[in-house]
Amino acid sequence: MLAETICAAVSAAGLGIAALTAYRRRFLTAARITAYALVPIGLVLTGVVEWVSGMVFEPSVWIGFGLLGASWLLFMTTRAVERRSLGGAGKPAKEPRAARAPKASGAAKGAPLRDAVAPAASAPSLGTGSRQQPDAGRAPATPADDFSDIEAILKKHGI
Repeated sequence: MLAETICAAVSAAGLGIAALTAYRRRFLTAARITAYALVPIGLVLTGVVEWVSGMVFEPSVWIGFGLLGASWLLFMTTRAVERRSLGGAGKPAKEPRAARAPKASGAAKGAPLRDAVAPAASAPSLGTGSRQQPDAGRAPATPADDFSDIEAILKKHGI
């Protein structure tokens, strides 16, 4: 009874605010406020508020929620104990994620796995010119060679 009265008061207050908003010529906002204001009274008239208030104030419902919580707690603790007790003795050791082979898709089962990107895809696509790459004959640069041009710039500026 009290819940229904509160819902009716909230709806009446919402409709009053909607009327003031419409008076200010903000009709879209007023329509939205009216829609929200009609929800509580609609819930009262459909009987949802009575059903929820009957459920909330019923002790057997709270006992049921307590039993569901205890059941969930037992499930979680037994899973944790089971995982801790197995620890690696009952299950094969897991490979690191990087060492695992990717699974084949349903269409390509039995077929050899292909790389996600073709090996030549990482080469620059500037064309196949007849010019030779300037770094093609040189060995890879050592870390000291990489900083030589930076050092030259710093020396130039007196740093």
